[in-house]
Amino acid sequence: MTITEAELSEMTFGIELEYDRISTRKAAETVAAAVGGTYRYDGSHLSNWVVTMPDGRKWNCETDGSVHNGSETVSPILRIGDIPMLQTVVRALRHAGARTGGGAGLHIHVGAAQMTPKQIQNLVKIFYKQEELIVKGCGTAAHRLGWFTRRTDREFVDKMLKLRNPTMASLADAYYHGQSRYGHYNHARYRTLNLHNLWNGDKHTVEFRLFEATTHAGEIRTNVLLALTIVHKAMDAKAASARKPRPYNEQSARYDLRVFLLRLGWIGEMFKAPRKHLLKRMPGSAAWKDGRHD
Repeated sequence: MTITEAELSEMTFGIELEYDRISTRKAAETVAAAVGGTYRYDGSHLSNWVVTMPDGRKWNCETDGSVHNGSETVSPILRIGDIPMLQTVVRALRHAGARTGGGAGLHIHVGAAQMTPKQIQNLVKIFYKQEELIVKGCGTAAHRLGWFTRRTDREFVDKMLKLRNPTMASLADAYYHGQSRYGHYNHARYRTLNLHNLWNGDKHTVEFRLFEATTHAGEIRTNVLLALTIVHKAMDAKAASARKPRPYNEQSARYDLRVFLLRLGWIGEMFKAPRKHLLKRMPGSAAWKDGRHD
């Protein structure tokens, strides 16, 4: 079934843009010009500069350990209607000199404060089952998967699957499985799908950490739509299955990803360009599961 912009309009998200070759001050100056806001040095967190939009929302431009010659730009809470503005910011940063590098990534937080334990369980199942397709489609670098964006923990999934009536507390027990669960930089956050913010701090988000840094505004839109629609699917589904992840098959990879996207509701003009961005990295045929039939 097609998903519409109206169906996603109440969902919230935030994005972290990591770039090389642009200072925190230059990033703040650039974002302020793009959104028609003001900027000032704050310095209270990671030498940050704060950009205030006319509506009061704030962007943060700060240092980040994964980019040694650049900065990270953190958005305020956004909605799908803000994507054109976000794309304007990305284009402006690119024109100001921002570049992607080997350590730079792109993280997207989706608001989850209203999600039930069952919906969180659905989210993990949906993501885990299709994880290899999603990782390949997003072009996640191998070195990122080695530490800062590790794949979903199978032990967590196994424990979660045994929960017939999950609660947030029982999900947390499964997620941390006896390890420390406190602190912003807890090791549990370094996953393709990070649930750490559900139980720490006041963000109440699920974070998709698998995306590579990009200065392409179309790819930014694609990644945001992917994160939003996966969460929407988890909230809308009555049930989801994840007994085992879908095997990755190069011969059918493009077809398999296309089918997954269609099941997320990626149908129609709104998703035409985003589908191309994700499918362009995949081998095989989008129309035939086992190769073209001539």
